[in-house]
This record gives sequence, C-alpha cells and structure tokens, in this order.
Amino acid sequence: MPFNIPILLTWARIVLIPLFVGIFYASDWLTPHEQAVAATLIFIIAALTDWLDGWLARKLGQTSAFGAFLDPVADKLMVAAALIVLVQLGRVDALIAVIIISRELAISALREWMAKIGAAESVAVSMLGKFKTVAQMVAIPLLLYSEDLLGLPVRTIGTLLITIAAVLTLWSMVYYLKMAWPEISLRSHKQEK
Repeated sequence: MPFNIPILLTWARIVLIPLFVGIFYASDWLTPHEQAVAATLIFIIAALTDWLDGWLARKLGQTSAFGAFLDPVADKLMVAAALIVLVQLGRVDALIAVIIISRELAISALREWMAKIGAAESVAVSMLGKFKTVAQMVAIPLLLYSEDLLGLPVRTIGTLLITIAAVLTLWSMVYYLKMAWPEISLRSHKQEK
C-alpha cells in the first residue's frame, strides 16, 4: 500500500467519520447549536480534503491505483454517515437518503465490474455526476447547520439542494447504466450461448 500525503488526507477523512457521528452523542458536553457547528465544520473539512488530496496527487505525481480506490470510498462513507445523521435528526427524508446511498453503491459496483472487464471508460465520471456531487456537498453542511444565517433560510436551501441532488442522482444513474448497457448486454448474450 503506497503511503503519501494524498493518501494520508484520504485516511484522515475516514478517521473523521466516527468523530463526526460522535458529536451527536455528546449532548452532555455540547449544546445542539455547538453540535451543529462542529458537525458542519468537520464535514466541510472532509470535503476540502477530498478536493485537496486529488489536487496534490496530480500536482505531486502521487496518483496510485490504491488512492483511486480509497478516495471515492472515503467520500461515500462520509456522505452516507452524514445522510444517516440527517435522517435521524429529521432534516432529510429517509427516501432521499436511500436514493442517494443506493445509487452510490450501485454505481460503485458497476464501475468495479466495468473496470474488471476492461471497459471502465464507459462509466467515467460525467458532468451530470459532478453537478450531483456539488448539490449534495453544499446541501449537507447547510442541513447540518440548519439555522438561518445572514437572513438566509439555510435549512430550506439545504432541503431544496438535497432534493435536486436526489433527482440528479437518479438521472446520473440512468445515464451510467445507459453507457454501460452495451457491455452488460454483450456479456449477457455471451453467457446465454
């Protein structure tokens, strides 16, 4: 396993997950407002390290197969943990969380299978997937904070963005399945013969 700064940042993101979740069990030490602020800051730090580790890996020439595997796993774990916390807090509908988490699992499995058969480029990240990620990564901290800020209805904006993210999640899943369908169909016909 290679060990470098980008991979260290990715591991740091994974280590932040129990701290992030644990904040909501610290009601004896933190007020609900302090919990919201701390969780929001941890999530933002995790999101920034996601950008930073990719940038550093390219800039320092430290890209690796292990890093390419670990980075999206760390992202999906953090987003899943945040969505589960938000469902428990009553700030995200369970259906939206199920849609987003299920899509991430399905597309990760699809990408792994496509890579195994040598057709990974068919399901490379699209602009649609990037828009979904931006909507989701802005929505989650807004919903974690959930209090009006500078006169803006933070929770309402977060709810709108997470709903948009869920719609884009479904749309991008259909897009990726459509891109992979020729290979899926070809492999299915080969197995039938």
